[in-house]
Amino acid sequence: MSPPAGIKDLRPLALGELIDRSAIFWRAHLVPLFVLCLAFQLVDYIFAKSVTLTLESTNGLFLPNQQLQARVDEDPAAVTGELGSALLALTLLLFVLTWTYWLSSLVVSRYVVPVQLGESARPADGLRRALRRLGSFTGAYLLSLLWGLGIGLLLVLPGGLLVGAGALLASTSPGSSAALVGMVLAIVGAILISLGALAAFLWYFLRFSLLGPVFAMEDLSAIDTFRRSGALISGRVAPGFLGRVKVRAMILLTAVSGIIVAVSLTFSLPAWIVRGAYGQLSNPSAATARPIPQALLVPVELFQVLGQSIFIPLTLVFSAMFYLDMRMRREGLDLERRLTHRSPAP
Repeated sequence: MSPPAGIKDLRPLALGELIDRSAIFWRAHLVPLFVLCLAFQLVDYIFAKSVTLTLESTNGLFLPNQQLQARVDEDPAAVTGELGSALLALTLLLFVLTWTYWLSSLVVSRYVVPVQLGESARPADGLRRALRRLGSFTGAYLLSLLWGLGIGLLLVLPGGLLVGAGALLASTSPGSSAALVGMVLAIVGAILISLGALAAFLWYFLRFSLLGPVFAMEDLSAIDTFRRSGALISGRVAPGFLGRVKVRAMILLTAVSGIIVAVSLTFSLPAWIVRGAYGQLSNPSAATARPIPQALLVPVELFQVLGQSIFIPLTLVFSAMFYLDMRMRREGLDLERRLTHRSPAP
């Protein structure tokens, strides 16, 4: 008995080989991956469109500039409340979009990993797996948000302290040299806050990049999956700086994400052209004074959704490939599979 297809190719991969094998798999299985991601992208688009249209029709912040200024002068408390409701709606939107992204990672990994292991798999297997593990997956996702929030607060704390100290100096000594120092501290603090928020964002997606693959392939609880994904992405697998797992993941995810961002920008050009024709790129407030007809806007937005559905699977395939590589390097999964499927002795 010869090993199934895929077993002979199992081995730890170099950085370039991981990207190359991910691209090869993506091209070979483009249609099923496109169908899977299109379903998630359409759900995201419908939800985001609903939130946007609701805010534009009900929230006073989307009024033209003159009407908004008059509303601020008349009832500033009401405008503050509308700002809070808009921020709440955008936070909910970000929460849902991130949840569906991790869920799509689970679904795609359930299709990619078995095929790489030489087993038969269908795209519907990932959907069934996601429905079966939906409760545990959502629990782990909430844990990841709490963990990411804590890291984010820790990273923006130095900048926040500088902003507070600068504001205090500027308010206690107006017009003096201390006020100038306070302004400098506030500017430096604002820069540090921005950098800290960016670092927290990148750290979150790096730290939990294997959450979906672990849920797809291992029957663990939410807490155990949370710990398992962290263990796989930590430590080192080789000597030197590039041997650190987080460094390897950061380099590879940056390269793959750069490709995705470049392609997504290309597919968003029609939407930019339409918005530019209505003057909304140079003057965002023109969205209320001269709104774009939805019959024109929706088709170009759907074109962007189609483009993203073609190329976003490349990132999800890479996450599955990286999960396999970590298991082979740390646990000898490739050797275990070869021993399980080795030919019997004559």
